[in-house]
Amino acid sequence: MTNKKSICLAFEVHQPFRLRKDFFWNKRMFRRGVKTEELFDYYFFGEKDREVFEKVARKCYRPTNEIILRLIEEVEGFKVAYSVSGVFVEQCERYGYGKAILEDFQRLASTGKVEFLDQTYYHSLVSLYEDAGEFIEQVKAHRELMRDLVGYEPVFFENTELLYNNRIAKLVENMGYRGIFAEGVDRVLNGRSPNYVYAPIGCKNLKVILRNYPLTDDIGFRFSLKSWKEYPLSAAKYASWLDATPGQCINIFLDYETFGEHHWEDTGIFEFLRELPAQVLKYEMEFSTPSEIIAKYKPIGVIDVRNLETTSWADVEKDTSCFIGNTMQWACYEYLRWLEPYVKESGDEELLKIWRYLGISDHLYYMFTVGGASGDVHSYFSHFEKPYDAFITLFSIIHDFDARLRAKIKIADYPFVFRDGEKVWSLKGLYEYLRNRTEEDIRGYVERCDFERWIRESMGEEEIARELEDLRLSLSEEHQRYDAGELRDMICEIICKYTITN
Repeated sequence: MTNKKSICLAFEVHQPFRLRKDFFWNKRMFRRGVKTEELFDYYFFGEKDREVFEKVARKCYRPTNEIILRLIEEVEGFKVAYSVSGVFVEQCERYGYGKAILEDFQRLASTGKVEFLDQTYYHSLVSLYEDAGEFIEQVKAHRELMRDLVGYEPVFFENTELLYNNRIAKLVENMGYRGIFAEGVDRVLNGRSPNYVYAPIGCKNLKVILRNYPLTDDIGFRFSLKSWKEYPLSAAKYASWLDATPGQCINIFLDYETFGEHHWEDTGIFEFLRELPAQVLKYEMEFSTPSEIIAKYKPIGVIDVRNLETTSWADVEKDTSCFIGNTMQWACYEYLRWLEPYVKESGDEELLKIWRYLGISDHLYYMFTVGGASGDVHSYFSHFEKPYDAFITLFSIIHDFDARLRAKIKIADYPFVFRDGEKVWSLKGLYEYLRNRTEEDIRGYVERCDFERWIRESMGEEEIARELEDLRLSLSEEHQRYDAGELRDMICEIICKYTITN
C-alpha cells in the first residue's frame, strides 16, 4: 500500500434554466390559453440560457475538456472527477456545442481515469425537505442519466452545493453510495484537518471526504486577483503548497467555469491547468478519484452535523443562509415545497418537470441580500439587477403555476385522510386513490357523508357534493345494491366529470 498523499481534483458542472426577467412586469400572470406544454417557454428565459451556455462552452467547456483529455493521455497517473447536473445535460441537448460536450464526457469516461459523481438531477434543495421522497427520486433520475451518459452508475455522491448533515448522509448511505463529499467547515472540524477521510455519525459503511476550501479558493477566487500577495500563482508554487500541507488527501473541488470563464484565458489559467499535474507528481503525491481515496484510507474520526446546522460550500458562512437566509428566499422555498403533493397528484409529467425546474437552487441564490464580497459573487452569477427582482419573478411564477395547477386538478384547502393513513389533496388525487379500491373500502366513507362533506367544505364544490349526496341516498334504499366495482365506478364517474383524469 502506497503512502503517497492523494490529490483529488474534482469539478462541478452546472448551468441553471433562468427565469424570464419580464414575467411580472409584462403582466404575464394568469393569462389564458397557455397550454401545459407551453409553460417551459412561458416561464424560462431560453434566449439568455442559449447565450450564456454557448459563450461558456466556447470559453470554458470545450477547451478545458480538451486539456483534461490530453493530460490524461500524456501524464501517467493523472485523474479527475466530475459532478454534472441533469439540467446541464439538458442544456447540452438543446444548445450549440452541447453535442460535442457530451461526447467529450463520454471520451473522458472511457479513459478509466475519470470518476463521475451523483447529485440531485435538478441541482435542487430537496435534501432539506422533511419528506425524503423527492430527494430520492431526483437522485435516482440522475443515476439513470449517468448510466445513459457515461455507461455506469456512480458510487460516490455530491449533494447540491455540498449541502450536508447527518440525515443527508444516512439517506445517501441507504441508497447504496460508498462515499459523500462535504465542505471542510472549521466549526465542524473543531481544530481537525479536512485532509483526512472521516465517517459520518450514524452511518455504518459511508465515508466522507472534505473539500479543502482555502486551497480550492486560491484557484477559484484568487487566481487572477492582482492585489493578492501570492499573485501570480504558478503551478509549481501551488504544487509546493499541496506538498507542504499535511494529511492523507487534499480535495480540490472547483466550479468548472473557473477555467476560461471566471478566469479568462489571458490570465494564464489554462497554462496553470496544463502544468499542474506534472508539478504535483514531482513530489510524493498522486492523483486519486474520490472512490479511490475512500478505498485507500480508513476514517480517522467522525463528522457530526446536526440537521439544523447543515453545512454547504457557499459563501463565508458555509451553511444554508445563501439560499434560505432571508424572508424572500424562505417564502419562495416554502411555497414551492407546499406544492409538491398537489403537483404529484396531478399525474402530469410536464407539470412535475416545471415544478422541479422551479426548484433549481440558483433561483434562490440570486435573492441573497447581505452584500459584501459574498454579495458580489451572487451578483456576478445573477441575470437580475437586484435580489428583489429575482424574488418578484420567482414568486409570481410560482403563484401563476399554483393557479394553473389548482384549476387543473381542483385542489382542496385541507387533505382527505383515509383510514390507511393515505392523504389526497385534490379531486384528481381522490379519483386515482379510489380507482384501486373495492366497495368494502369506500362504502363507509359514502354512508358517513365523508366524501361529500370534504368536497363541499374544503373545495366549495356544491354541485359535486350534491351528486355524491344523491348517490348516498340511493344506497340507503333497500332495492339499490351495488357491487364493489359499480360503486367505485359511479363515484369515479362523478369526479371525472369535473376534473382532468388523463
